[in-house]
Amino acid sequence: MSPGLTRRIGLFQATAINMSQMCGIGPFVTIPLMVAAFGGPQAIIGFIGGAVLALADGLVWAELGAALPGAGGSYVYLRESFQYRTGKLMPFLFVWTAMLFIPLIMSTGVVGFVQYLGYLWPDMTKGQGDLVGVAFCALVVLLLWRRVENIAKLTTVMWGVMITSVVVVILACFTHFSPARAFSWPAHAVELTHGQFWIGFAAGLTIGIYDYLGYNTAAYLGGEIKQPGRVLPRAIVLSIVGIMGIYLLLQIGVLGAMDWREMLDPDSIASKSVASAVLERTWGEGAADVVTVLILITAFASVLAGLLGGSRVPYDAARDGVFFRSFGKLHPKHRFPVLGLVSMGIVTAAGFLLSRHIGTTAAHPPLSILINLLTTVMVIVQALAQIVAVSVLRRRQPNLARPYRMWLYPAPSVVAAVGWLVIYGYADRNAPGFHPIEWSLAWVAAGCAAFVLWARKEGTWPFGPREIREEFLTDQERVAA
Repeated sequence: MSPGLTRRIGLFQATAINMSQMCGIGPFVTIPLMVAAFGGPQAIIGFIGGAVLALADGLVWAELGAALPGAGGSYVYLRESFQYRTGKLMPFLFVWTAMLFIPLIMSTGVVGFVQYLGYLWPDMTKGQGDLVGVAFCALVVLLLWRRVENIAKLTTVMWGVMITSVVVVILACFTHFSPARAFSWPAHAVELTHGQFWIGFAAGLTIGIYDYLGYNTAAYLGGEIKQPGRVLPRAIVLSIVGIMGIYLLLQIGVLGAMDWREMLDPDSIASKSVASAVLERTWGEGAADVVTVLILITAFASVLAGLLGGSRVPYDAARDGVFFRSFGKLHPKHRFPVLGLVSMGIVTAAGFLLSRHIGTTAAHPPLSILINLLTTVMVIVQALAQIVAVSVLRRRQPNLARPYRMWLYPAPSVVAAVGWLVIYGYADRNAPGFHPIEWSLAWVAAGCAAFVLWARKEGTWPFGPREIREEFLTDQERVAA
């Protein structure tokens, strides 16, 4: 299971961990993107759509996490589910793709940091912004280049700063709220027979699910959750519902505090730093400066925590014999995974620079491009594979204890699969010129090639026997005996 780990995380802590990861800088930078995707205040549809997809996918995570409560999340679920036919291929591919999508998620935090810094430093040039972003990544790696015993204090500070920032912005919005601005939708705003609406909906759904990413964070700590069969499903659902409430208040508040058309101008403060623009307009520049600093702290802390946890993914897999051994080596003095941290830090910086220099336009800004790239990489090997994993495990391990069984199975799996396929199918149209679908397929193909080389060296399937290890079923039988 997870030897050496103590189950000490309860429902409140698990829910707080999820919500802390879900609500980093995301809501402060994606509102203008959502408005641009839908072309008006009907952008609220995107956040609702993202919540529905997150909830459906969350129930997939809930069943898997409750039945397989080990450290590693997706890595454990894919290892247990797909070992019967493809050996270690699927967990290997998950780690391979995580090496790309985790740092790309962190890149969005760097982009948001530079955007909001632009409010305090209005004369910052593009070159200076590039240097700031790269220095940001280097500083994060430098700060993590040491022994890290406990990140509880960091998580608590990040949670407090994030909540303070969101609450202040929401209060400011509703002190100058105009229902006419928030709810006056353009003519034909929701025209279901028009193809353009569905293109906008797909773009909005992609942005929406990006904002909800993190509802599964506690599942990666499954080996440290008390009563995981009860706690994990509740933590996932509660965190999604809680964040949905926060996002709806923030979205409606911002749309009621300023004209949505201002957010469509790529050179405006409302487009780049919408929270700062709201505070400046409602409570003055001093309040806007303070909130901007809080948002910058939130962005920095979220990237720091994200890379701290992300760098452990290839390390854990390498130590378990499912990834390249070089990723399983620790720093001789400070005991952290060197190669995982360095490689993810480099990809984070590269993703940031890529988004700023390759053909972005007003209609497809840097953040939108990054979001499309990272979500397409996630869809194949993590999102869709886990949906399949639920059914595979029900057939392959019918006697596995399932403290939580998905409500209305298989309806949530179907809803989640449709949502992820919509995001994937429209990715190229929402990031023209970047070909996220092709890049995601190329990355997975490269991962398959890397697996073949690794498997040949290790003498495992397809160059050796499949190693069937029904770890959780075996532990369950041992306890029963």
